[in-house]
Amino acid sequence: MRVGILGGGQLARMLVLAGTPLGLRFRCLDPSPDAVAGHVSELVVGAFDDPAALRQLAAGVDVITFEFENVPASTTELLLQHATVRPHPRALAIGQDRLLEKQLFARMGMGTAPYQPAHTLPELRAAVAAIGTPCIVKTRRLGYDGHGQVRLRDASDLDAVLARTHAELTRGNDGGLIVEGFVPFQRELSVLAARGLDGAIAVWPLVENVHESGILATSRAPAPAVDAPLQRTATAFITAVLQELDYIGVLAIELFQLGDTLLANEMAPRVHNSGHWTIEGSVCSQFENHLRAVLGLPLGSTAMAGGGHATMVNCIGELPPRTASLHLPGVHVHAYGKTPRPGRKVGHATVVDADRARADAMAAALRALGQARPGEWPLTR
Repeated sequence: MRVGILGGGQLARMLVLAGTPLGLRFRCLDPSPDAVAGHVSELVVGAFDDPAALRQLAAGVDVITFEFENVPASTTELLLQHATVRPHPRALAIGQDRLLEKQLFARMGMGTAPYQPAHTLPELRAAVAAIGTPCIVKTRRLGYDGHGQVRLRDASDLDAVLARTHAELTRGNDGGLIVEGFVPFQRELSVLAARGLDGAIAVWPLVENVHESGILATSRAPAPAVDAPLQRTATAFITAVLQELDYIGVLAIELFQLGDTLLANEMAPRVHNSGHWTIEGSVCSQFENHLRAVLGLPLGSTAMAGGGHATMVNCIGELPPRTASLHLPGVHVHAYGKTPRPGRKVGHATVVDADRARADAMAAALRALGQARPGEWPLTR
């Protein structure tokens, strides 16, 4: 069986690595000849809206899936003419637009932070006045890892801030903006689930996430101090979204916890950074289950493996020293083959242990190792 993947970054790379033991073959499409999925699979180099490249991606594959959701609508329309696409692009359209996401969450009965859309500068001023400060101004489309958003902490010098914000956020983006109010959340969580072609659904335990400068830094699974009712709420919510969208594949939804209440933040219609721990920490990883789902194969178990606790650390900008990292017991290192640079996800490491405190301690030791020494992680691209 052959799978086409739109995108050639680390998520595509990990999908390929998960599917290779199953005898699957892969072809990825990416604009960059240095895309890291090309280290482990066939790579078509071309723009995401290039009809010839899209036809080459689709030729002879059993299914096409996505590494990321921000692709032109024309791309998905053309792909549907040549191949089976899962998840269906209707889910991508919602995942691309923060306003459509919130409207979907409301239909499914889940609350969100207060919000108001805006297209013009007067509408933006009115939205900020209505929501109040502090608030976050975001692009409705094309935002990720802290990009495409600006925090407004108070109303002082509001006109100057808004004028600059509007110009910066709307440059090259005609989707408009959304103003979101701050909520006094205790922590950030995420829930991930896979839905198969037969309608079967498998949900992983809730994950606790910590972000730094808008980028995920650590994930802990299962999230500590989650009681059964909170897990049931998250499971019921993501199940409802999967069924509403007739979704096939892995879906991730980011949540805020306020006491015994959950608010929905955003969703990702693809495998997700907060699920990387599943490679070693779950009986079946998010990457393998996504492939099983889109190919119509039975889903694997989402139960915890390796003792029951996992802590994942993102490597941002630099990788920790290889020798020192591998000396730490229970640490599994994943280097993506990317050239280091500030703010770039170049790898991750997961600690799996029967003891939560020990897993966290090893993860903290990994983070303390600091930047990689030159030459320790030879990069081919």
